[in-house]
Amino acid sequence: MAAENEVIGVHSVESWKEQIQKGTESKKLIVVDFTASWCGPCRFIAPILAEIAKKTPEVIFLKVDIDELKSVAEEWSVEAMPTFLFLKEGKEVDKVVGAKKEELQLAITKHATAVATA
Repeated sequence: MAAENEVIGVHSVESWKEQIQKGTESKKLIVVDFTASWCGPCRFIAPILAEIAKKTPEVIFLKVDIDELKSVAEEWSVEAMPTFLFLKEGKEVDKVVGAKKEELQLAITKHATAVATA
């Protein structure tokens, strides 16, 4: 079980479903980082995402390796790395493709705030 305020690595479809279920029940925003070990920009953005996760405890951050969980990546039509999916109550509310720090931060702020006011 991972601690709060960190990016949780998801290594099985069961674990993926469990995390999505948890997010849906808590109505928390889930930010999923679809990554790959061979992807340079993914390595660049990972510590940035970890920093954001530390500062945003009201959001669940997940990391999925597309080579490890191909079916999950296909299910969400992930074609480029890194892709950040924003899920709320099991539905996609936003998507940021590429290692775009500012865009990622803005989208997290936007959707995390939307949760707080709901």
